[in-house]
Amino acid sequence: MTFEQQWLEYDYNPFILFSSSGKVLSLNSEAQFLLSATTNQEIFELATAYANVTYGFKTTFIELEFGIYKFFGLTIGYENEEEIGIKLYQAPSFKVNNPRPDGQLTNIYTLIDLCISTNSISSKINFTKNFDPTIPSIIINSNNIIKLLNKIYSCFMDNTEIDTKVFIRVGEHIKFEGKKYSIFSIQISADTIDSAKVNELRYLTENSNFYIDIQKNITVNIPMIFS
Repeated sequence: MTFEQQWLEYDYNPFILFSSSGKVLSLNSEAQFLLSATTNQEIFELATAYANVTYGFKTTFIELEFGIYKFFGLTIGYENEEEIGIKLYQAPSFKVNNPRPDGQLTNIYTLIDLCISTNSISSKINFTKNFDPTIPSIIINSNNIIKLLNKIYSCFMDNTEIDTKVFIRVGEHIKFEGKKYSIFSIQISADTIDSAKVNELRYLTENSNFYIDIQKNITVNIPMIFS
């Protein structure tokens, strides 16, 4: 591998080279992580949609999101009809300069049940649960995650039912201090969401180590650190 190729390989931004039929010809390390959160076809369609009408390169600033990965732009380039390349410019979804989160070895299900119990007091809301039982105890700051989960539940308290789902994000990882960790998610959802409470939640998470994805539901993505 030449020095130039190494620069591309270890670039923080994903790069993929496709054939004209959408087959992946080459990709760098970050692109391998990206393709765990989406499909080859989806990225290929993105490349063809934003390509220049004639041979050459075109950069477009656009907000894109695939799982935990967020991007603010992309460059598409092709010099013939056989190959097309795409590079996506990544906005940090985790605070990449932060050290590895610390805390105590904790059973995450116990913390979730505690939060559900707290929010069930004097409430007629039906709290449903769908837990992947295979997640072991992890290193996490219990006080911070309890505070966060309670704030998330407060966004849904006008509903008759709130669902909590815990699952592993298969193939997705995050790096802290050069080491790669798997990720699991806590997803909380209901029919309606309180936008004012959501703004409070955004403020709470600005300086935290938690990555929050707010859509119609709210998902907390957490690294699986065991020791």
